[in-house]
Amino acid sequence: MRILVDVGEDDLRALDAIAAAKNVSRASLIRKAVSGFLEQDAPRDRKEAFGLWGNRKIDGLAYQEEIRGEW
Repeated sequence: MRILVDVGEDDLRALDAIAAAKNVSRASLIRKAVSGFLEQDAPRDRKEAFGLWGNRKIDGLAYQEEIRGEW
């Protein structure tokens, strides 16, 4: 899919220099950058979150009731 993005002149020159040095297109560099950004900022997998509550000193249900009591 094509999109329209405004890029500053300095950034465009830097992209062109990198593209020339790597002998790839500017578009392929941008696709790679977007993919890298999405991979880095992707939400964590649920498996990584499993057990995070284990280090807490309060029972989960007690914590929930305490927080809801503030409403």
